Amino acid sequence: MNLLVTGGAGFIGSNVIHHVIDRPEVTRLVNLDCLTYAGHPENLEKVSRHPKYVFEKVDLREKADVLRVVEEHAITHVMHLAAESHVDRSITGPGDFIHTNVVGTFNLLEACRAAWLTPNSELRTPNSELRFHHVSTDEVYGSLGPTGYFTEKTPYAPNSPYSASKAASDQLVRAYHHTYGLPAVITNCSNNYGPYQFPEKLIPVAVQSILARKPVPVYGDGMNVRDWLYVRDHAAALWLALTRGRDGETYNIGGHNEWANLRIVELICDTIDQLAPELGGNSRKLITFVKDRPGHDRRYAIDAAKIKSELGWTPAHKFEDGIRETIRWYLDNQAWVKAVLKKSA
Repeated sequence: MNLLVTGGAGFIGSNVIHHVIDRPEVTRLVNLDCLTYAGHPENLEKVSRHPKYVFEKVDLREKADVLRVVEEHAITHVMHLAAESHVDRSITGPGDFIHTNVVGTFNLLEACRAAWLTPNSELRTPNSELRFHHVSTDEVYGSLGPTGYFTEKTPYAPNSPYSASKAASDQLVRAYHHTYGLPAVITNCSNNYGPYQFPEKLIPVAVQSILARKPVPVYGDGMNVRDWLYVRDHAAALWLALTRGRDGETYNIGGHNEWANLRIVELICDTIDQLAPELGGNSRKLITFVKDRPGHDRRYAIDAAKIKSELGWTPAHKFEDGIRETIRWYLDNQAWVKAVLKKSA
């Protein structure tokens, strides 16, 4: 397996690389990343000198560069994680989301089609194992009411420029599978949390605000519900989908952890009060309600029965344990936080 991970210097991508690089199936692991504000080589210091590891600073929007990487490294498997992913940024600047998430995915699909499916392809043999794994989000399904779950058959109904761009890229992958026979699988995951997440999402923002004794922002009434997935559990699920998922199938990956945003922030406050009593305690007083995000989906929740029954995956971490481990990681890695925030300033 010559594995290409796109966005490997980002939050989920770096955790995936840590999870898979020592697996015997992997001969070479190529990390394609253009190092935007959310991509950090610091995330990969532990693997940067690994004999299997290759870094390619390439922008997915540059079609010729993407094709070169796929052909030069004889890529047999792709795990496509690179994407603009922050909903707030998609509301204020949707163009980057269309160009990276939609056009970038198209360029990668075209590169794989050229390398794998042309008549003179050296990689396409009767015994070859090729796989394009597109990593997506549950946000493509829209918003749920107080009950029910997203399944793989739930119709798409994206409500933000971010989720619309991911829905479009999902459909491109599906079309390339059905039209050209590109071997592909799609996974749609719930909200990830854990080490190396850039401090713009709810959990790291709350942690950093509490440590700085600054107001902790909570949108609206704080009762928007998300299904939370520990990133290392997600990495394990992605590997199973890449290597054992059925061609042309979609798998939903959820953490079985539904929490309202306000309850999460309260838990973070209480956990930091326990782990860092020197801050003075009573961190809940920092919680500050702010104007709600436009088009803010009320609830997401995933039915992950398919990946459990077909691939045997279930999350290994309860949310209370995973969030404590995550908070401890941020407390122990403030130098990383300062470095990535300085880079993005």
